[in-house]
Amino acid sequence: MTRKVLVVLGVLLAVLGTAAGPAQADAAGYRYWSFWEFDGGKWVYATQGPSIVRPSDGDVQGFRFSVSEDSQDSAKPRGSADFATICERTPARDGVKRVALVLDFGTGADAPSGETPPRPRTACARVPEDATAADALAAVAKPLRYDTNALLCAISGYPRTGCGERASATEPTASADLTAAADPTASAEPHNDQGADGESGDQGPSLGLAAGVGAVAVLGAAAIWQTRRRRG
Repeated sequence: MTRKVLVVLGVLLAVLGTAAGPAQADAAGYRYWSFWEFDGGKWVYATQGPSIVRPSDGDVQGFRFSVSEDSQDSAKPRGSADFATICERTPARDGVKRVALVLDFGTGADAPSGETPPRPRTACARVPEDATAADALAAVAKPLRYDTNALLCAISGYPRTGCGERASATEPTASADLTAAADPTASAEPHNDQGADGESGDQGPSLGLAAGVGAVAVLGAAAIWQTRRRRG
């Protein structure tokens, strides 16, 4: 009995190893611009798009180009997120508001084939009081490019092509850059451009794989029990 259990156990492990291989090989991310809001001294992934959010005077917002699977592993904008520093040369005016923007074009690993990301930079947009984040971005970072579903595809013309496409599993992703990106004062300090006028992805192991792992555990326990019983 013990021998049969061990044989079945070995077969199941082999099958599960084969099943897990393609899932890991297919794991990749999407190449896109993510939208962030600086709140409480840290970057927070925006829950609404830039065409909906209406920032207040003094707000800091960020855009980061990277390859990531979803908002949980998306790389944050790097560099200073201090409103006073970004907008120090853009005086306040009646009837308008100032919005500080951190524009991080990502790393070479994030870039589409044949493209080189521009340096990260900051800008201060001075826009009407009812302006959206998209309006503020348009004031300081043209040309912008959107797809037919109003998804932001390019800022200041970068990247030249593509829009939220799935990156190849063999391409590097932004995961290695997440540690530095998590700190808003980390490396790759943006230079300041004062703007006077300025769907479902792979979510984890499949149910079948999880059930298979459970079966392996049960069979393993049965083999141990049988062996102990014979010895007893």
